[in-house]
Amino acid sequence: MTRSTDSLIEALAQDLAPVRPLRRWRGMAGALLGLAAGVLLLLGLFGIRSDLLAARPDPVGVVSAGVFLVLTLASAWAAIDSARPAVGARRDGWAWSLAAAAVLPLGALFLIVTGLLHGNASPLRDNGRDCITFGLFAGLFTAAILTAWLRRGAPVRLGQAGLLTGLSAGSAGIFAVSLYCPHTDMVHIGIWHGLAVAIAAVLGRLIVPPLLRW
Repeated sequence: MTRSTDSLIEALAQDLAPVRPLRRWRGMAGALLGLAAGVLLLLGLFGIRSDLLAARPDPVGVVSAGVFLVLTLASAWAAIDSARPAVGARRDGWAWSLAAAAVLPLGALFLIVTGLLHGNASPLRDNGRDCITFGLFAGLFTAAILTAWLRRGAPVRLGQAGLLTGLSAGSAGIFAVSLYCPHTDMVHIGIWHGLAVAIAAVLGRLIVPPLLRW
């Protein structure tokens, strides 16, 4: 009996191979690579924004781009970390970044409403569809890298992992868009750029979890 058990264990162990441990810095390096790929793609297609090229950056454009960059990194880190489940671990830093980013669409809505109350025409223009399209497209690099990373791990909360993947990808894509988009007003950024991130988050929540199930 002992011999047969030993033989069974040996047979099972023959096909085993060492697995490289998941290092979070590797995942983050991949996310940064995806971010850089999206930036280079859009800048190669459209060039850099004129105020940035002249070294006279618009303050609203710079601040909003920084907010999207922070949200990209925070949500990417949370997604990467979720591939390694741990009891009692707190992973809510991304939520604070999301709350900060929510100031942009809320500020845009405030400007629209107050303008209408004063009898002014709505400052919202139909000039953001390309921002959404190219933002989602540029974010695909980050989405693919994070999804591949999650498939290597063992995420427990698949819905949240998908949401974080989409949130990071959408923010990365819109950060890339922010470097060439000529519209730097709060209304355009808060509504159109914010909408792109929201769409990406929803798509990530819907599409990524089935890809993580074996």
